[in-house]
Amino acid sequence: MLDALVWALALVLATLARFDFQPGPANESGLLAATLIAITLQIGIGLALGLYRRRYHYGSFDEVQALALSIAAVGVTLTVVARLFGGGMVPRSVPIMAAFTALVLAAVVRYAARIIEEVGHRPESGKAKPIVVVGAGRSGEQIIRTMLGSESSPYLPVAVADDDPRKARLRLHGLRVQGTSADALDIAQRHDATAVLVAIPSIDSEALVRIADPLVDAGLDVLVLPPVEALLGHIGLADIRPVTISDLLGRHPADIDTAAIAEYVRGKRVLVTGAGGSIGSELCRQLQRYAPASLVMLDRNETGLHSVQLSIEGRALLDAPSIVLADIRDRDRLFGVFQAHRPEVVFHAAALKHLPLLEHHPVEAWQTNVVGTMNVLEAAEAAGVRRLVNISTDKAADPISVLGFSKRICERLTAAAAVASGETYVSVRFGNVLGSSGSMLTTFEHQVASGGPITVTHDDVARYFMTVEEAVALTIQAGAVGEAGEVLVLDMGEPVRIMDVAERLAAQAPAPVDIVVTGLRPGEKLNEVLLGADERDERPRHPLISQVRVPPLRFEEARAACTASGRLSISPATLEVASAWGLKVAEMTDVGDASVNA
Repeated sequence: MLDALVWALALVLATLARFDFQPGPANESGLLAATLIAITLQIGIGLALGLYRRRYHYGSFDEVQALALSIAAVGVTLTVVARLFGGGMVPRSVPIMAAFTALVLAAVVRYAARIIEEVGHRPESGKAKPIVVVGAGRSGEQIIRTMLGSESSPYLPVAVADDDPRKARLRLHGLRVQGTSADALDIAQRHDATAVLVAIPSIDSEALVRIADPLVDAGLDVLVLPPVEALLGHIGLADIRPVTISDLLGRHPADIDTAAIAEYVRGKRVLVTGAGGSIGSELCRQLQRYAPASLVMLDRNETGLHSVQLSIEGRALLDAPSIVLADIRDRDRLFGVFQAHRPEVVFHAAALKHLPLLEHHPVEAWQTNVVGTMNVLEAAEAAGVRRLVNISTDKAADPISVLGFSKRICERLTAAAAVASGETYVSVRFGNVLGSSGSMLTTFEHQVASGGPITVTHDDVARYFMTVEEAVALTIQAGAVGEAGEVLVLDMGEPVRIMDVAERLAAQAPAPVDIVVTGLRPGEKLNEVLLGADERDERPRHPLISQVRVPPLRFEEARAACTASGRLSISPATLEVASAWGLKVAEMTDVGDASVNA
């Protein structure tokens, strides 16, 4: 074994050094005995520590740590033996000197072997695409190591850039930091790189646009790593992907208090309505990471349930008790499900959400968004649910549409349920989620693929955007910080002008694409708001979550507002009345008082 030879050489060198490199005085038989003892001990201790059982990657920090521990143990043992023999075997100073020498020799050999191995596995410069990596943090170091350690890597890192002045002289795996992110184009041109990888999962959209725009204009490929919420464990080559419009619009990284989330999710029975939808399915994926006792996924869409089970479990047999096919409009069915599973935490994501469609079908908005939510709230209260999070929308702030009216009613119904149950029932309000089914961006991409035109309702229309991963992460966080009856409003950054998005997509299209302005539709605002005119932006618990009190509204009152001549009459006008029913009274009454709107 290599370490046996190292010990033999180290003891000889230490003995020679002890006698000023004069071999005469040395006790050769004692030196041989010491060598045999050292080799035997090294093999035994090394096996016990896993050094010779392929437990560690060759030349890794963990292996060198185990190596140092084994050599130290051997050195101490030899020192004790030398003292017992009174220096008759070897001088008492030799074991310590030999241990240091053996450690250096063994570490150097391992390091050299690792360098040879890594060089042999590097991608060929003629086949791999030269790439500049922006970001010298942990993610950047991991992805550079991965690229350099894989012969099949399509990328060969040639330089690094980072904005931290403390890393100006840093080297990562032989690559020097050669400037900041603003220098990425110049660095790429100096190294003939054809691509730039932004290896900063926590980067926000504004910073990403600042880096990406000049690179794209110069014809370079811009690549990114997924947001922090989407990364699991070690970063690999499969995580590298081209930058998308979603990245440039919707990245709003946030500090997530995983301990607070774990406290109310881990070990609890959790139920998600609308689990097959864009928000609901992402909720299920993220909640699963916090190890709930059970996760019940409820939806009326069997295809959506199939997809979410496949994404979480890698199988989609649809035969598990946790997969529930049910419609929130069906009160009796919903009560049966809640009684059977007895959830402790509920996320209510089931809803109709397409604004122009609901303008034409307000009855459907009433039946699903209002009656369905009331069914969920009553079933939750009957089953003893301790915490419920109702997913709302920015359309509920100063609403002018059927969708907005219906979701505003739901926020108030949730506040009333919090009063009645005495439990933590809250709503979470946010804007457009990128990549969700039927979203603006999905529509634009389909229009571009079809050759156009891209349809925009107004030159100056603007919207808030956030990626689904980040919106859901903040939603789960909001469930931890919200107080009973509150609406938690997510900070979604600055609104984005839709025409700018359309023009960017049109510019990237393989063929010319026209942009057509169609005009605002009924119920559509030019600019959305996240907070109503009478709501204050207060953030006592989290810098990206506003906590707003809303006046409670009982279902009977909402129904009464929509009743004319003894009959239920659902229309945009009656829903507007219901959403504001008793509001002036409620504003003057303590929200925590159960007699509100009585």
